Amino acid sequence: MAATHNTITIGSYLPGSSVLHRADPRTKIICALLVMVALFITNWWIPVLVALALAVLLAALARIPARYLLHALRPVLIILLFTLAVNAVVLSPLRFSLSGLERGGLFALRIVAVMLIATLVTLTTSPVALTDGLTLLAAPLRRLRVPVDDLAMMLSIALRFIPTIMDEAQTIIKAQTARGAQFSSGPLIQRLRAWTVILIPLLVQLFRRADTLALAMEARCYTGIGRTRLRVLRMQAGDGAAVVASVLVLAALVAAKILVR
Repeated sequence: MAATHNTITIGSYLPGSSVLHRADPRTKIICALLVMVALFITNWWIPVLVALALAVLLAALARIPARYLLHALRPVLIILLFTLAVNAVVLSPLRFSLSGLERGGLFALRIVAVMLIATLVTLTTSPVALTDGLTLLAAPLRRLRVPVDDLAMMLSIALRFIPTIMDEAQTIIKAQTARGAQFSSGPLIQRLRAWTVILIPLLVQLFRRADTLALAMEARCYTGIGRTRLRVLRMQAGDGAAVVASVLVLAALVAAKILVR
């Protein structure tokens, strides 16, 4: 589902013709994973800041508005604040730690970089292309009798319906709010109970959609065997260069970490 200017959700896709949009989905997946691994094995500021700058640069090249990226950070905002607080406060004795704040800032920026990179992949890759890329990358697992095609179909359906489910949840919330439901006031137990009027109809809708989808797939005799693709993915020279660069960056950080020890 393409992202709109009013509603930006997980699994949304922002169409475009930039270099990042045209890149092979396998390249984006591999490079994103390698960069994420590199971020989590380093304890230095420079690689994290470089990754953030790279994410911002790629977003600018792909012409992705800043509000799209900021919206992606909203779900982890509490985690970022908690990370800063836990590292900045020393319990025994209770005091503020400047070094802890610096460490917490590094961890928080690392999470921000990871979220931005993941968001760039999903916003510049359609769910179908993303699923095809993951399927091709996981193809060797077929030798171990792993149902790769079935898992790919499940992932494709999940990515397709996440925005729809989020829209339905927002519709139910607005309807219940218009009926006088309170979700942000009162004791915690009362607020949790109030959310049951959201979860129950949402679950009912989910089961209805799942049943309808199962009937549609059964009517079309879907078995998952011998699936074909409308577009055949082919990696270009630029894709290979991006993967090699990501591998070299990861190898350099690993080597630097070993040498520093």
